Amino acid sequence: MSIHPIMQKLAAKLERTDLPKFAPGDTVRVQVKIREGEKERLQAFEGMVIACRKGAQGSFTVRKMSFGQGVERIFPYNSKVVDKVEKVRSYEVRRSKLFYLRGLRGKAARLREVERAATT
Repeated sequence: MSIHPIMQKLAAKLERTDLPKFAPGDTVRVQVKIREGEKERLQAFEGMVIACRKGAQGSFTVRKMSFGQGVERIFPYNSKVVDKVEKVRSYEVRRSKLFYLRGLRGKAARLREVERAATT
């Protein structure tokens, strides 16, 4: 199914380019805009990316543990609510969807960290 050329131009114009490249298995810190009355503040949501959907209306799912309870949030790529995304660390994964992590706890949920090249 192809998208109409006018829709492609509109989607390309609205697409964000300031987000870093990340993939499932990366730990990210998402700065979310929270509106409280007249004031607006940023709140961090840090967790592991367990799924990504590409495209004009793509999104990514971030999962974290909060007081022993698993919490997941789905963030659209092009949302104005997402102020900034920082990549904290990367893990080695062999799947594009990490939904199996939902059933794991503690040490069983560990992944192998990707070695970063030392910059000196």
